[in-house]
Amino acid sequence: MLTTIGLGTLLLMAGLAAPNPAFAQQASYEVEGHAHDLSDVWDVARGGQLYDKWYAVLEQDPPQETHPAYPAAGKKKGSSTWRCKECHGWDYKGKDGAYGKGSHYTGIKGVRGVEGMPVERIHEIIMNETHNFTEEMMPHSAMEKLAIFLSRGQVDMDRYIDRASAVARGNPRRGARFYQTICAVCHGFDGKLMNFKTAENPEYIGTVAQHNPWETLHKVRFGQPGVGM
Repeated sequence: MLTTIGLGTLLLMAGLAAPNPAFAQQASYEVEGHAHDLSDVWDVARGGQLYDKWYAVLEQDPPQETHPAYPAAGKKKGSSTWRCKECHGWDYKGKDGAYGKGSHYTGIKGVRGVEGMPVERIHEIIMNETHNFTEEMMPHSAMEKLAIFLSRGQVDMDRYIDRASAVARGNPRRGARFYQTICAVCHGFDGKLMNFKTAENPEYIGTVAQHNPWETLHKVRFGQPGVGM
């Protein structure tokens, strides 16, 4: 149960971490249409996955070279340096957040400053010389969804996770209800049905939630790129 208690709290937080009020209000009025019609909810969720690992979402081979804007002093190389989260962080705060130290430190600022910015402007930033994305790498429609997430899907994670202790705020028992009725189908009631690593060095969903609650909250809200979650 220790492995799921932190995740239960994060699940409660994910339910509270709704997009901005304007987005929520818009969604509440969208009562007509067809099941196949795309909505901002879909766009934001897809954009959140693209922020995580865009090439997995698009089922593309990842870039092999290190991103040209990735700092020489950084400790990562190759495809991982092309992931938005690698420089800007799971908490979207970059050098001012959880990635302010450790192996993921780059000194690059976060993306909180673009929240609420027009989607078209964010799209331009994604394609500028610094970020170096082209439509051959990421199609226009995908860039648009990424921009929608950055504009409308971010939350201030400090409201839901204590930065100093890396412990999720909220009521674990309430979060456990979500875990046991949704997540347990794949991860098991005790969180140990799915092992991400090896029997000798196991890693479960609760392990990730305890070690990196910011990553977990992002994935709870938007899903895991490349898999049916």
